Amino acid sequence: MPFVRAHTRRNGARVRAHYRRRRSGRVRRRSTVRRLSGGGSPANGWLLVLAPVIGFVLLGMVVDVVRRHPYWSAFLVLLIVAGAITVGLLVSRQRARERVEQAQRDRLITVTDTMSGPEFEQWFARILMASGFRNVTVCGGSGDRGADVLASAPDGRRVVVQCKRQSVGNRVGSAAIQRFAGTCRDIHGGEICLLVTNSYFTAGDGIRMARQLNLTLVDREALARWAWTGSPPVAALGAVVPR
Repeated sequence: MPFVRAHTRRNGARVRAHYRRRRSGRVRRRSTVRRLSGGGSPANGWLLVLAPVIGFVLLGMVVDVVRRHPYWSAFLVLLIVAGAITVGLLVSRQRARERVEQAQRDRLITVTDTMSGPEFEQWFARILMASGFRNVTVCGGSGDRGADVLASAPDGRRVVVQCKRQSVGNRVGSAAIQRFAGTCRDIHGGEICLLVTNSYFTAGDGIRMARQLNLTLVDREALARWAWTGSPPVAALGAVVPR
């Protein structure tokens, strides 16, 4: 039958072990020892005690060095500050250079040919910001209900954009235009509705509907001029007739 035997370990912890007696009368240990008292490693306790002491000693050493060598200490502090300022300026200049390079790349319509849909949305959002639009927000994704980018025009009107990233030979059909016409104003409250593509639009009922509902269709050529000049076509109003 199993039985319990309690004893005290060398570190003073009171433990209890379970044993099973064999038929021969010998005792066999059945389970591992379970600690009943104590808690935590002694080494961790020493670290908790020594850490504040070590910190106090190091602080005293620093204070002592500053008292003995005030000029060298001030020079060292100035050197550290100057180094931090230099690093900050270098990082700022690098970021500014990257922004300039990004803006130069964004001016070329050909960069959109290798983009994914989300990358195209981010690209056009940067075009809007460079053109003076405010509160530019990329909201494309599942459940966007036709609004990929939202913004405010320079005159304060609400802008709703749907982006269509296509291969150049794949045109945007009238079905996409009709769907956007049904959500831009009624769902998103758009005052300026832009359907933007790096390709072209197919001729047909969709183009006529866009003109009647005052939707702005921005095809590849209009988008290329917009990206290069920073000026939206006809103040971002009026449909673009496809080639």
